[in-house]
Amino acid sequence: MALDFERCYRAVSTRDARFDGQFFIAVKTTRIYCRPSCPAITPKRANVSFVPTAAAAQQAGYRACRRCLPDATPGSPLWNTRADLAARAMRLIGDGVIERGGVPALASVLGYSQRQLTRVLTAELGAGPLALARAHRAHTARLLIQTTAMPMSDIAFAAGFASIRQFNDTVREIFTVSPTTMRAEAQRTPSRTATHPAASVNGSLTLRLPYRQPLDRAWLEWFLSTHIAPGMELWDNGTYTRNLRTPHGHATARLSFQHQHVRAELTLHDMRDLAPTVARVRHLLDLDADPVGIDEALRIGPLSSIAYPPLDGPSDTDTPTGGPLTSHPAVLTPGIRVPGCLDAGELLLRTMIGQQISVSAAATHTAQLVDALGEPVNGPLPLLFPTPEAIAERGPEVLTGPARRVRAITAVAAALASGELHLHAGRTAADLRRELLALNGVGPWTADYVIMRLLADPDVLLGTDLVVRRGAVLLGIDLGDTARWAPWRSYLSMHLWRAALGHRVASSNDLVSTSPKGSAEQ
Repeated sequence: MALDFERCYRAVSTRDARFDGQFFIAVKTTRIYCRPSCPAITPKRANVSFVPTAAAAQQAGYRACRRCLPDATPGSPLWNTRADLAARAMRLIGDGVIERGGVPALASVLGYSQRQLTRVLTAELGAGPLALARAHRAHTARLLIQTTAMPMSDIAFAAGFASIRQFNDTVREIFTVSPTTMRAEAQRTPSRTATHPAASVNGSLTLRLPYRQPLDRAWLEWFLSTHIAPGMELWDNGTYTRNLRTPHGHATARLSFQHQHVRAELTLHDMRDLAPTVARVRHLLDLDADPVGIDEALRIGPLSSIAYPPLDGPSDTDTPTGGPLTSHPAVLTPGIRVPGCLDAGELLLRTMIGQQISVSAAATHTAQLVDALGEPVNGPLPLLFPTPEAIAERGPEVLTGPARRVRAITAVAAALASGELHLHAGRTAADLRRELLALNGVGPWTADYVIMRLLADPDVLLGTDLVVRRGAVLLGIDLGDTARWAPWRSYLSMHLWRAALGHRVASSNDLVSTSPKGSAEQ
């Protein structure tokens, strides 16, 4: 992947934190790589190069800066905006596919040979799949070493290393210190881990998840709080708690928005699920987005003059003073996010359950399903979302509504249970949309909504959504002429949805959560 040297060097010269995680600076004289906002003296042009991933820097023999901790940054937004093989592979690597099944599993899921996959990733990202997974393991290891009291042997396997020796060698090579020295230094200087301080007790950790400013906190809080399914989810005084399935069991996540970070309290059944759980939480809240770039693009043309009252609640809008996003308090709220998901099958089934009904009614129906068929677990919340097998077998006994929709939901659950339908973040939007539309009860709105949230596709316009259409009328947006806002039409959809809510055209109990009447999704 080619990087523009001048643009990257300007970002480094100004220590622009917006680019942290989007690329890394490798300094030839020190053999160290840093994030763009590193507070160290800016090196001379002749002594630097730029790489798209930490793995590429490590592959070239560079060590991670122990001052700026380049791995402790928000992820690159490119893995969502790009839909090529490299981007899809990065999403799956972040979810731990290589740790669980090796490169053969990753290649199989993506539908490529191992040789072809390695060639593409090396050309695009500067490192092959093993090196990319190794960098991901190193990041998890550093996090656990510096912020927990876990024994080193437990950390090694929790981070995905095959042996303690491999763990020790990797930490020494990347961070130039042994694991025990790294922990001792972190205990002496806690400020060095300020981006990710945590505590660990019996599988429970508290993490600080960074994101790029600004963040429309009120929008995410509204979205999470109004889609709650009691039994597996809870919204209490600004904190969102829910159970989720993980590759080796289950976890409970408690999330709350703080200034410049999200506080995530994670309770894990198996510590090997730490990295995938963090990746899924970041995906749920769209924490790797580049909000300044998105907002600037969306404000080109007529949208720049539109204003609407804000939602009740705070927004973290720390944009540069005098910038276009803070010029007037009533303009489109900066930093809006597109909510992702924690479980692909659950997303599709809950979307189908909520077709043609309000958000509150959808939550009620989902809660009934969870109460009847949910899988019991130990923890602050008693249940997990039902398995596809359970819904396929007993769904007709529990689900209410039109018989055609109940049959469609149970048929989709059966397809998920049998493996006939594969939902994961490595799918292409075109292939997934084609498969979803082939299912009974799934029309264009449901397919687009699932693609937008599952794949973090930034360019899905929910043009038939009733609330989006209300927002478009209020703001004077022609939904037949939105090409000017590509490739950010998913974010435009959220702005329009938020506009309708902000104008109180519909209360949260009136908001229709799915497809418009008269579509094939009835």
